[in-house]
Amino acid sequence: MAVISTMLPLGTKAPAFNLPDVTTGKSVSVETFGQNELLLVIFLCQHCPYVKHIQTELVKLGKDYGPKNVGIVGISANDVANYPEDSPEHLKAMVAELGLNYPILYDESQAVAKAYRAACTPEFYLFDRNRALVYRGQLDDSRPKNGLPVTGKDLRSALDKALAHEPVEGDQKPGMGCNIKWKPGQEPDYFGH
Repeated sequence: MAVISTMLPLGTKAPAFNLPDVTTGKSVSVETFGQNELLLVIFLCQHCPYVKHIQTELVKLGKDYGPKNVGIVGISANDVANYPEDSPEHLKAMVAELGLNYPILYDESQAVAKAYRAACTPEFYLFDRNRALVYRGQLDDSRPKNGLPVTGKDLRSALDKALAHEPVEGDQKPGMGCNIKWKPGQEPDYFGH
C-alpha cells in the first residue's frame, strides 16, 4: 500500500538511535556522525518497489555527498516475521549488491521509525550541523511507472543549500512509498487511526 510521509516538523532535533549495522554488527548512533556537517537519515527496505526504483540514486548519493562531509545512514524497520526479505541478512546482501558506502541499520523494535514519525520507504530526513531538521520529503518527482527520470533533484537541492549554509526552501513535497510494515498491533498513532 502506497502512503505519503508524515512530514516531521522542520527544526526537530534528530531523534536518537543506536542500532546495529547489518554488515558489521557494530552499533551506529547519531553521535557516530558527530564530525559530519550534515546527517541524512533514509528509511528504506530491501523489497519495496519504490526503493528499488531509486536504488541507483541511493548509491550515487553516497558517492557524491559522502566526500562532502555528509553522514548518511539507512534504517530498515520492517517486520521481518511477515516480510522476511527485509531481514538483516537480505539487507546485507543488498548493501553488497549495490555497493552502498554508508551503513544500513536494522530497527527491530521499530522504536526509531516511530521517533522519526516514519511512514513509508523510502523516506528522507536531512539534519544540519546542529542536527536540526532542514528537509524531509521526497527524493524527486519520479515514481515507479510514472515515466519521470530519477534525478534526486529535491533532496540534492536541499543537500547543496544546507552545505552552502543557505536556507532550504520551506515548500517541501512529502515522499511516497510502501508503508512501513509494522508488527501486528504496533502501527503508530500518528496516522490518525
